[in-house]
Amino acid sequence: MESTKVLFSSEKLDYSCELMRALAHPLRLKILKQIDELGEVHVNNIYNVLNIEQSITSQHLKVLRLAGVVNQEKEGKFMNYSINYDILAKAELAVKRFLKK
Repeated sequence: MESTKVLFSSEKLDYSCELMRALAHPLRLKILKQIDELGEVHVNNIYNVLNIEQSITSQHLKVLRLAGVVNQEKEGKFMNYSINYDILAKAELAVKRFLKK
């Protein structure tokens, strides 16, 4: 049987790892659920509703933002967050493809 050489793009692989890491944390999933329910959310709303510290919320939002999962928009002195559904759809498709094999 002939072996097949598989080439990986280290850049894509690094990004995929960051994306999966961002989506694998239970608190980040709760944050995403909160954003999804409201569409665009002010950071204060997130930490007040989930009853977590502002600094913890900001750390988790940073991970989500760097992975491209959430968008941020500054409104005055406040940051509003929304979900990047295109990235989530690509992640879902990739996981489904992986699980089929």
